[in-house]
Amino acid sequence: MQRRISSVVAAVAMTVALTTTTTSSAAASAATGQQAVALPSTTAADVVSAGDRVFVSGGRLSSQIVVAAANGDVLTTVSGLPGPTDLLLSADRQTLYVALPTANAIAALNTGTLVEFARYDTGAGECPSSLALTGRHLWFGYGCDQWGGNIGRIDLGRQPAVVTTGMASHDYYGAPLLTAATQNRTVLLAGQPSLSPASAHVYAIGAGGALSLQHQNDWSVLGSNLRDIALNPPGATVYTAAGAPYAVQAFPVTAISTPSTTYATGAYPIAVELSRDGARVAAGASATYDPDVFVFAADGTEQVRYELGAELVAGALAWSPNGARLYAVTADWQGVAPATLHVLTPPSA
Repeated sequence: MQRRISSVVAAVAMTVALTTTTTSSAAASAATGQQAVALPSTTAADVVSAGDRVFVSGGRLSSQIVVAAANGDVLTTVSGLPGPTDLLLSADRQTLYVALPTANAIAALNTGTLVEFARYDTGAGECPSSLALTGRHLWFGYGCDQWGGNIGRIDLGRQPAVVTTGMASHDYYGAPLLTAATQNRTVLLAGQPSLSPASAHVYAIGAGGALSLQHQNDWSVLGSNLRDIALNPPGATVYTAAGAPYAVQAFPVTAISTPSTTYATGAYPIAVELSRDGARVAAGASATYDPDVFVFAADGTEQVRYELGAELVAGALAWSPNGARLYAVTADWQGVAPATLHVLTPPSA
């Protein structure tokens, strides 16, 4: 289904959040320090780093994004965003795309002015929950109901932009997780959360942005309860974080059958994020009393681990563009204590 949509040009009201006191705590097994900053929100969903600024979305029960400095100090909040979940930066880091599943829309903000300059109505692509970008095409995984999930596309190169839904040849159980390779605009990876065993599909992006399924995983090799996915910059390696097995796994994109490398995290992996150059892999686990975040070399050699003292939010890891910092977000599952932004400084490779 295709329909033209117009950008809604509107300045988003911004409210200055109280700057919280930064506290430092020593990592149990880390060679370097870490600091934790309480956020003006009790919930969180995702984090991205534009270099000088860090953005943390509040999640479906929120209406704001927290904006922090590179060192974690809270600068302000951007409000008027119903249910912000997945965050995605443009290649030049000047635009922040925000999935708004409760509003059936995706917002676009200028990362410098923090002004919302467009809001794309996803129409039949209800509950857009994950985002990926390949050049002019902004992809979104959507789905509110069981077996109502699919992949949508916004052609940003046309004015007004054009939204197309139902891009995948088959439906997903729910909104699929999406990611794209930073150095390869012809590969899109989709993962199916909430099912056991988990599944992943590799799509080729053809002329005009058409999708064709190229590869999918062998039965059960990804494990159960997929929580996060990633691609290396060339789009040649798939990374998955699932509740079991107890490791982030890497597979050749052409044969998702036997892991080429594993990254041991302990019980319940829930996040995986590659540095911009693909040389380091950050992995996170849902661990109450054990280390939560691990940094590995691409070959699987562990470099450092961190105990955050709270529950890591699924998928909430982000490298700074220069790889000097790693950001992680924790939140109280009861929604009582403030969410926390952790600024980690892994040792140089």
